[in-house]
Amino acid sequence: MGKISLAVERTIFWSRWLLAPLYLGLIGILAVIAYKFVLEFVKLIANINNEEHVFIVDLLALLDLVLLANLILIVLFAGYENFVSKIEVAAKSVDRPYWMGTVDFSGLKIKLIGSLVAISVIELLKDFVGLSVDLDAKVGDGIIWRIVIHLTFVVSGVLFAVMDWISDSRVARTQGRKEPSGI
Repeated sequence: MGKISLAVERTIFWSRWLLAPLYLGLIGILAVIAYKFVLEFVKLIANINNEEHVFIVDLLALLDLVLLANLILIVLFAGYENFVSKIEVAAKSVDRPYWMGTVDFSGLKIKLIGSLVAISVIELLKDFVGLSVDLDAKVGDGIIWRIVIHLTFVVSGVLFAVMDWISDSRVARTQGRKEPSGI
């Protein structure tokens, strides 16, 4: 039984490398987002003399792409380091993000939900800029659903933070440490 158990454990441990191609795919998505950003930036510059609301919507589209790229990078770094392997080439780099290697799964969830809330806010701002231009427009079902989804993201983020705080408090009590002071 010992040899079978060892083989199963080695296979399970090795299986984490099946995630590596997924993270490489995220790098490809970052390249696509960078290309899309350049296209949107050129569009913004070409339409710089348009009405202010068009400029604002185009600018918000750029911000949306940047936040999406940041979200992907967070997942890429934290996911790879948490589930596959440490990124050794970054260990002594002066460019290494301060949070790299310190974001655990719980922290990753909080960063993800925070990014989703920010992206959701930008989408809502686009809608509201459109409404402010067309004062006769009515708030449609699409905007109402976006608001509901945004509020769901906000509530989810708060609940994730509360769950992590409760979990940290329990761990602190079982280990005899001082409890976390706040969320």
